[in-house]
Amino acid sequence: MSPVAELVNDAFYLYGLVLLARVLSSWIPGLDPRTPAVRLLVSLTEPVLAPLRRALPPVGGLDLSPVVAFLLLEVVRRLTVTFLAGL
Repeated sequence: MSPVAELVNDAFYLYGLVLLARVLSSWIPGLDPRTPAVRLLVSLTEPVLAPLRRALPPVGGLDLSPVVAFLLLEVVRRLTVTFLAGL
C-alpha cells in the first residue's frame, strides 16, 4: 500500500476512534458536557452526526446516527484506500 493510502487509512481509523469516544462519553452518567474533552469530541463529530440525525428518525427513542456513521465511514474508507492504493 502506498504511503498516502496508509495515511488516509490511519486518518479514517483515528476518526472512528473519536466517534467511538463520543458515543461512549454519552453513556457516562453525570459527565459534564461543558468539559473541554467532551466539547472537542462534539465539535469533531457533530458535522457528521447532525445531518444523519436529521435524515434518520429515532427508532424506539434510540439515536442510530452513530451506527450509520460507522458504516458510512467504513465504506468511504475502503473505497478511498482502494483507489489510492491503485495509483
